[in-house]
Amino acid sequence: MAQRTIAKPSPKAKPWDKVPPLHAGDRLSRFEFERRYEAHPEIKIAELIDGVVYMPSPARFSEHAQSHGHMVTWLGVYSAATPGVLLGDNATVRLDLENEVQPDALLRLEPELGGKSRVTEDHYLEGPPELVLEIAASSVAYDLHVKLRAYQRSGVEEYIAVQMYERRVDWFRLREGVYQPLQPDASGLLCSEVFPGLCLDPTAFWAGDMARVLAILQDKLAAPEHAAFVASLQARRPSPTV
Repeated sequence: MAQRTIAKPSPKAKPWDKVPPLHAGDRLSRFEFERRYEAHPEIKIAELIDGVVYMPSPARFSEHAQSHGHMVTWLGVYSAATPGVLLGDNATVRLDLENEVQPDALLRLEPELGGKSRVTEDHYLEGPPELVLEIAASSVAYDLHVKLRAYQRSGVEEYIAVQMYERRVDWFRLREGVYQPLQPDASGLLCSEVFPGLCLDPTAFWAGDMARVLAILQDKLAAPEHAAFVASLQARRPSPTV
């Protein structure tokens, strides 16, 4: 009779053999969330909002990826023209002990220029960026509800929510701890109050006319308001020590 071979257990178990995976709806501390996330590399995107795990669906090209690329391009041009303003794309952000998010894009000031966020020793972002942008499938998405409240409570100064089904852009400004929607100017542009010169033409954006979106941005970057902002940032920068 042939003998049955019994496999011996591996002497060194892999981390994910012992650490439970993440599931949408789990209630965890930020530390336990990170422990499970890091132990399961097969999980690509997960967020912790008010202590609850959220796991977004895969991003479709027409509903998310293309608009994401356009918005990152728009923010990237602004960042390139504004020393001290840094762009982040899908960066993990530790807002507090119950919120660890991964916004589609963000702009932040360097800490020495007054920015409220910093890069930690393990290379994550901690604290609220000055501006966060999310591509939301629709107004019923959690980006417009629990996530908005988390950004508001954490002190993110401006929040842009791009709603794909409704074809609208909501740009919120934090005033006395509450988000208030910014209103378009006489030309129909939405413009940042935190980052002078950062203006968006929603009509051109929804028409897919990125050439016009970027032309308007370049025009605003050449305006005196942006030059004054850049000068103010340079004035805040500490003098190099000899």
